[in-house]
Amino acid sequence: MPIIQLLFFFIIIIPSAIIHEYAHGWAADVLGDPTARNAGRLTLNPKAHIDPFGTLLMPILLLLFSGGTFMFAYAKPVPYNPFNLKNIKRDPALVAAAGPASNLFVALVCALLVRFLPVSNFTAVLSLVVYANILLAIFNLVPIPPLDGSKILYALIPNTPQGLRIKITLERYGFFILLIFVFFFFQLISPIIFWIYKLFVGTSLFG
Repeated sequence: MPIIQLLFFFIIIIPSAIIHEYAHGWAADVLGDPTARNAGRLTLNPKAHIDPFGTLLMPILLLLFSGGTFMFAYAKPVPYNPFNLKNIKRDPALVAAAGPASNLFVALVCALLVRFLPVSNFTAVLSLVVYANILLAIFNLVPIPPLDGSKILYALIPNTPQGLRIKITLERYGFFILLIFVFFFFQLISPIIFWIYKLFVGTSLFG
């Protein structure tokens, strides 16, 4: 990805991450938990969501250490209390899924614009918006804590002693497993990201 595209990607992925976190808070609020609203996080104002490490420093470090091949960012996680939700088993998964769903929605809307507008610098930027939001969605669906996919996985794991041990193990070692995944196994989801991108836009990002 050329340096200009990387710079635009950095600018794009921050508001995409903010939309992602807003969606979590909105879903929790709809399902009965007003924690995010009470904390002033049901807003798209960047000041309420920017995390100094996850939104600013980490993307730069990943870009440098990956030799310009990978960048990712996250916004400050929106707080919520699962015990306020209407269904303690199901609703945490719905709250978790709302973030990736919001990114896929943004990607789809921008992809439609790319398909129907004349090719220009504007559509090139829109194509990066599509890619950034698909990346956020698919990466967050990986079932490793603290990613959203782990909350969805927990809703599917039965409440048995064995299921509880799986959850405890994932929570205890999730961060280290995630680091290993990012640096050594990210290529496993890259084909999925590019397949969805081509499905939405109809062309290759780098073609």
